[in-house]
Amino acid sequence: MAQAVLPPGEIEVEAPVKAQGYWSTVWQRLRRDPVAIGAGTVLLLLFGMAIFAPWVAPADPLQGSMIDRLKPIGTEGYPLGADELGRDMLSRLIWGARFSLLMGVTPVVFAFFIGSTIGIIAGYAGGITNSVIMRTIDVFYAFPSVLLAVALSGALGAGFGNALLSLTVVFVPPIARIAESVTTQLRSRDFVEAARASGAGALTIIRVHVLGNVLGPIFVYATSLISVSMILASGLSFLGLGVRPPAAEWGLMLNTLRTAIYVQPWVAALPGVMIFATSISFNLLSDSLRSAMDIKT
Repeated sequence: MAQAVLPPGEIEVEAPVKAQGYWSTVWQRLRRDPVAIGAGTVLLLLFGMAIFAPWVAPADPLQGSMIDRLKPIGTEGYPLGADELGRDMLSRLIWGARFSLLMGVTPVVFAFFIGSTIGIIAGYAGGITNSVIMRTIDVFYAFPSVLLAVALSGALGAGFGNALLSLTVVFVPPIARIAESVTTQLRSRDFVEAARASGAGALTIIRVHVLGNVLGPIFVYATSLISVSMILASGLSFLGLGVRPPAAEWGLMLNTLRTAIYVQPWVAALPGVMIFATSISFNLLSDSLRSAMDIKT
């Protein structure tokens, strides 16, 4: 194919190549990951089900009938059976997604902001400030997360708000530790030292140079805690320390249906299946996000 001949004195200039942003590359890698697509689809369906529960649920989740109690799966009018009080299981599972997802995501979101702030301050300040903050954080590691959540909820009293507060306290220490570790590694980088030598203040350096580089790893770690939060929240409700009856919540439903395990085992296992499916979806999405953000070039 013949090449075009330029007039004398003119120089051929190549068209500029548009630089591809970091987050654009992460998004493209996620779109090519079938595991991320599958897990994200499941979570989108669950969140949509929870948001549109009043329009999606076929029946009132609190309306029961002793005549229809413990109906098996596939019964006419009860596609997923009925619970111990004759309430439609499908409707209760749909409405239960609201409390379960809220109790799984909200504590991690609060802990992300609180723990990131504490960890970044400790990591950037270093010295005695770092020692005081991190040794205080280490005190919470003396207790297993389950035991700490149960102890805090028991001390504060049963209830939705107290359960959220307890779980937030549980997740602040691990997020703060990750934030402190990443920030400590970053503060000795050349661009941070150059900004400090140019006279920039600590707040300016953190806002301009630190936040953009540390929030990514912290966010990925926080997403992996959502599944743990859901399991802990369900456990609190199962023990009577979370959502109170007659509200529909998957952990509470497991508690109320435990006596029916020998009568209708499939019906009694449905809340556990929902907890498992949601938790594994969050874990798979978190792993895919971690792989997509691990860009070496």
